Amino acid sequence: MIEDGFERRAQTLFCESINLEHLASTHGTPLYVYSRRAIERAYMRYETALAARRHLICYAVKANSNLAVLNCLARLGAGFDIVSGGELERVIAAGGEPSKIVFSGVCKSPEDMRQALTAGIRCFNVESAAELHQLSAIACEENKIAPISLRVNPDVDARTHPYISTGLKDNKFGIDIALAPELYRQALLLEGVHPIGIDCHIGSQLQSIGPFTDTLERLLVLIEALEQEGITLEHLDLGGGLGVAYGNEAMPSVKDYIDALTAKLTGRDIALIFEPGRSIVAMAGIMLTRVNSLKSTQDKHFALVDAAMNDLIRPALYSAWQDIVPVTQREGESRRWDVVGPVCETGDFLGKDRQLILSPGDLLAVTGAGAYGFVMASNYNSRPRPAEIMVDNDTAHVVRTRETRSQLWAGEQCLPEAIQ
Repeated sequence: MIEDGFERRAQTLFCESINLEHLASTHGTPLYVYSRRAIERAYMRYETALAARRHLICYAVKANSNLAVLNCLARLGAGFDIVSGGELERVIAAGGEPSKIVFSGVCKSPEDMRQALTAGIRCFNVESAAELHQLSAIACEENKIAPISLRVNPDVDARTHPYISTGLKDNKFGIDIALAPELYRQALLLEGVHPIGIDCHIGSQLQSIGPFTDTLERLLVLIEALEQEGITLEHLDLGGGLGVAYGNEAMPSVKDYIDALTAKLTGRDIALIFEPGRSIVAMAGIMLTRVNSLKSTQDKHFALVDAAMNDLIRPALYSAWQDIVPVTQREGESRRWDVVGPVCETGDFLGKDRQLILSPGDLLAVTGAGAYGFVMASNYNSRPRPAEIMVDNDTAHVVRTRETRSQLWAGEQCLPEAIQ
């Protein structure tokens, strides 16, 4: 599915004003390409939908952590949702404001806690009683106060892939909603921490609004119970998870999603925090790959391309479907192809049973690759990771250079010769 920032001109696919055939010839393949315009428009859909309420949009850095992506969003005033000390440093390096950062993650290290306290982040999303007490002790050692929210697990089925569902009782994330009141009481008595909010994130790539509204209704019951005890919270963090249409799925719009939630908050002047990731960057990016050769067996036609599961692991990891389209459309015989890479795994595929007209040397675009693409790439089979390009109208910026083979073993060394 071709989205905002990408369009066909005649028979060739462009990113904004840049011909993708030209980008591939100049920078090689595999190659990640992002549209700045598409990222900014996706972010502004949230800002527009929330204009009437106090709010903060905290982009989920894990979706795509390239400094150029973070910088584009920081310039728009975005906050950031982080899950590690490395992501904290990335956000700061990209110009993000620590006071707009929320720190999520089920296993924050003591070093990460100290780093975030020193930076002065907005809030820690606390995942357990053990984390709450550990953070209290570290904050006291550092002579600081840690603003916190508790990440509540509402036991809501997000109806998404089990690997990216996070709001059920058997998931590792969050605090059982029934136990949350007692933990808030403990937090009020602990030194070094100050409860300011409540947080919830039930999963990723949700395709309907129902699970979000179910979650909010459960949180509001909890908030009202806390208020009766004199515990008043400053913000409600509803997480992220809104899905995108990788194919022809019918997805709710950002406006419909926000409207459905804010309708349940009429009369409540509580600040809202959202943590979108995929819905901001997924469709703003594509991955280009070149067809090396074609191979047919009695049962299958294989298109052997130069990108592999180490470059884009979503299809192999989740059986995720992403559209694969020719950059330049051609005439010829259409066949069903399995688009596969050179890695030595049967699971190394980008797409199966794709109806395409192909010849060796053709350039393909895997769409919807702006989220959970490069950030999950590896060097498996000693393959250098691709370059990343950010297109801004008629200018292509190299925002990450392609790794060289010598960089693959930088930091490694052979054993010294045996001593006789």
